[in-house]
Amino acid sequence: MKIAVDAMGGDQGLLATVKGSIDAVNELGVSIILIGDEEKIKNELSRNEYSGDKIEIINAEESITNDEEPAMAIRRKKQSSMVIGLNLVKDKEADAFVSSGSTGALLTGGLLIVKRIKGVDRAALAIPYPTKKGISLLLDAGANTDCKAKYLQQFAVMGSIYAEKILSISNPKVSLVNIGTEEGKGNELSKEAYGLLKNANINFAGNIEARDIPEGNADVLVCDGFVGNIILKLTEGLAMSIFSMLKEEFMSSFTSKIGALLLKPGLRKFKKRLDYTEYGGAPLLGTKGVVIKAHGSSDAKAIKNAIKQAKVFVENKVIEKIEAEINSLGGNYDTEERF
Repeated sequence: MKIAVDAMGGDQGLLATVKGSIDAVNELGVSIILIGDEEKIKNELSRNEYSGDKIEIINAEESITNDEEPAMAIRRKKQSSMVIGLNLVKDKEADAFVSSGSTGALLTGGLLIVKRIKGVDRAALAIPYPTKKGISLLLDAGANTDCKAKYLQQFAVMGSIYAEKILSISNPKVSLVNIGTEEGKGNELSKEAYGLLKNANINFAGNIEARDIPEGNADVLVCDGFVGNIILKLTEGLAMSIFSMLKEEFMSSFTSKIGALLLKPGLRKFKKRLDYTEYGGAPLLGTKGVVIKAHGSSDAKAIKNAIKQAKVFVENKVIEKIEAEINSLGGNYDTEERF
């Protein structure tokens, strides 16, 4: 299996992508195509003492930054590492593409270059969300701020397949994020989506309120991208604030420092449960090829796990299963030109 990796994306750049790719080759048995500044990649491979033949380099003369307008950057920077990687997937020269670069550009490029599966109205960004019981899948997490009920139905189907095949959750429980648990709650979008989800080929468990999400009462959390992104960003900010406040309290006195020392093993274990590097990245569900968005601050471990995620995605034929289920909903038309 050959997986393309954007070597120029992310806060840590080559330092993380090269090391993570080497670890993936050694541990996962995949072949890697590193896309970026060829000379710099070679120097980093040498620094890590890699001399094998499982890593190929494709030179990229450009890179896309986070402050660029996504659609314009994708259209204008044809020689960027991201565009080259997405084209490799489109042309079947790579089985998957992993990038920790600009989220907006990757989503836009995934739709413009790799394109959607026939019948999928909108592709969704699916985020592994840590909960008390393990992991839930939150989608859409920001790709589509305005949605129709049918989009949410498709998100639910795609998320259910991914949760079962990639997260190894048997018969995943799917819930619609809402302001109440009763069927008649919410706005018109929520009410219409509820009716569609009841009739979809999924294990639909009804509505879920935001306060119940961290409990892990649902395996797949369905919402529009506006709500999903707020949930994601609020959770990240709350977690950082809590850890910051705990640190301040633990360092406030000699007694609290002793207490912190005693609690350190438990706190480390708790922090690991919330660590994004454990889960790899977020898949763009609904595209014809495998596209994985790794966290912008991904280290080598996160890159390796994102590559692992891509490998399992391909091996389990998730795209083929999504296509079959979407067709069963009556989505046998081609929607590519509508983007």
